[in-house]
Amino acid sequence: MSEKQACGCCCCPQKEEIQETVPAGGEQAVFRVQGLDCADCAAKVENIIKQMEGVLYARLSFASATLTVRHNTDPAKIIRAVKQAGYSAVPADVQTEEKQSWLKDRKTVGTITSGIFLAAGFLLGMAGNEATSNALYAAAMITGGWNVALSGLYSLKKRTMDTNFLMLIAAIGAGAIGEWSEGAAVVFLFSLGNALQAYTMDKTRRSIRSLMEKAPNEALVMRDGTEKILNVNEISIGDTILVKPGEKIAMDGEVVNGFSAVNQASITGESVPTEKQTGDTVYAGTLNTTGALTIRVSRPASDSTISRIMSMVEEAQAQKAPMQSLVDRFAAWYTPAVVVSAVLLTAVPVLVFGQSFDEWFYKALVLLVISCPCALVISTPVSIVSAIGNASRRGVLIKGGVFLEQMSRIRAIAFDKTGTLTSGRPVITDVHADRVSEKELLTLAASVERFSEHPLAHSIANSVERSELLPTENFEAIPGKGAKALVEGRTVYVGNKRLFGESAFAMDELEKQGKTVVYVGTDEGILGHIALADVLRDGSHEAVKALKESGIECVAMLTGDNRRAADMIASKLELDECFSELLPEDKTAALKPLADKYGRVAMVGDGVNDAPALALADIGIAMGAAGTDAALETADIALMSDDIGKLPYLMKLSRKTVAVIKQNITFSVAVKALFIAGTFAGITNLWLAVFADTGASILVTLNGMRLIKEIK
Repeated sequence: MSEKQACGCCCCPQKEEIQETVPAGGEQAVFRVQGLDCADCAAKVENIIKQMEGVLYARLSFASATLTVRHNTDPAKIIRAVKQAGYSAVPADVQTEEKQSWLKDRKTVGTITSGIFLAAGFLLGMAGNEATSNALYAAAMITGGWNVALSGLYSLKKRTMDTNFLMLIAAIGAGAIGEWSEGAAVVFLFSLGNALQAYTMDKTRRSIRSLMEKAPNEALVMRDGTEKILNVNEISIGDTILVKPGEKIAMDGEVVNGFSAVNQASITGESVPTEKQTGDTVYAGTLNTTGALTIRVSRPASDSTISRIMSMVEEAQAQKAPMQSLVDRFAAWYTPAVVVSAVLLTAVPVLVFGQSFDEWFYKALVLLVISCPCALVISTPVSIVSAIGNASRRGVLIKGGVFLEQMSRIRAIAFDKTGTLTSGRPVITDVHADRVSEKELLTLAASVERFSEHPLAHSIANSVERSELLPTENFEAIPGKGAKALVEGRTVYVGNKRLFGESAFAMDELEKQGKTVVYVGTDEGILGHIALADVLRDGSHEAVKALKESGIECVAMLTGDNRRAADMIASKLELDECFSELLPEDKTAALKPLADKYGRVAMVGDGVNDAPALALADIGIAMGAAGTDAALETADIALMSDDIGKLPYLMKLSRKTVAVIKQNITFSVAVKALFIAGTFAGITNLWLAVFADTGASILVTLNGMRLIKEIK
């Protein structure tokens, strides 16, 4: 049925295969790798680290430029190995400037110097000073290609080949046959392309990180009757922090005093502030807008909701989508195949057909340059990281590219009813009183029900101001029927038909509307009744309509409610399927006919009661995950707020992401094919080949970055 089950298809990974197993033992270290401009290069660095003695596990995410290593060695050796590969690494917990001066970047300085030498060599060549011109071209190759040569040779030493190695061969080959100008142009353009690509990817990473508002590093803490400003790492669970209007909340906690509106956009993606008062939960990184709040800390800074979200976003960016895995497997044998093809392109015409060595050697160099897989390899990850970042800003946490890609193929969506399509909080819809006023009827009922734990009782109790409740004694719950209590000297009963027996009125019309009827009476008889219903969540109808317009063929509802109440909700929402009177374990069985008929199915629920169904569906989507640990940890996709209106946006995002990836792959392959054909036709030269390769890489990166913007 899904990737979470065995399907027997070699190209369809099961859920267990999505997460790479991290071995136990050793210490874990996380580094930020700087200057990472190519996904192929990231794979090379990862392989180099994996081959180090004492390294048990290594994973380098090109999308977030994060290297995770489990090791039994000196971390300084890992940093040194990354440097030898042509990049730099710093521990992730070390604060570094997001933007560094270009004068401090060796690669950028080398590129600019190479460009100056290239321009000077071209001008002197035009003036007829060939010897000096060639010397300047050689200088351009050395200054611009120094890091390229180091990286290429180091990868060869580690028995891997990358684009740097291909360019190194092309540059040396151009010099060997006297094509100094073209060799210099190849090196400069490749170096410039790397610099531009690195800048573009760094900009993408900064954009993604900026989507998640970070919590402040300090907070005003009340300890021993005094106020002091402390670093969040010094604040413990149970401490009390004070947050003034206009300040960001530094820690997760519970409001113990105060009333304010808090902007939770960094968590839920909703910019409309939420009112917070005593007893409410607040999150680190959210903005307190109007009033002062006193908050009791409930989580350490390292385990705050926003910290966990940021960690999950980075982990999600590192997860490879199926299309990306396919491209990576292709690239693994592609580069060596290109080198072999270039050798054959020179050897066969020269040795077999007696053709000119210089002519076919030059064509082989062009083939090496144009065949670099940079654009192809980068086409998927830059799109995935941009889309996941976009979703995070909107309060939608996607656990990896595989789920983003799968979401585009969903054809049916099943919803849990209570708390998902409906508010989950029953409200009073009708009140009918016989021998008392409606207000008196509600007051009597609320005075009894305030002691009950039933959800319906809470709704009735909250319908009356606390100051208006009557003195109540001897409360007694009557299981399956209701409750009774002594109110101002008389016994008041509140419950269903079974409590009142034949004296209860028949309320078929209200029950047909999906409402629950609660009767109120005394020993003298029934005083009236109160009807309650779990009302539709705001925007539910619009969300269902938008899902159908987006191409979803079936929207279904799964609920434990009776059939009449369920059918009423399904009718109001114009649902395609309705499964009622289900136990939690029955919901998994209800998904099977949907999967048989429509193929891939998503399940939307609260992440706890619906866990079996969420796990079985192709995509499990948890609602309101901001305050639910289980939902954050177990769902494939988590809606941080209780807004199902984000689902149509999610469908559009996933489909646009897949479309952009296909555009990038098609464009990359088309450019390669066109210029390879041009190589054999003799109309493509070295500098044009490297310009096309670099241009293609930058264009697919920019195309993928479009997914950072709003999806319309």
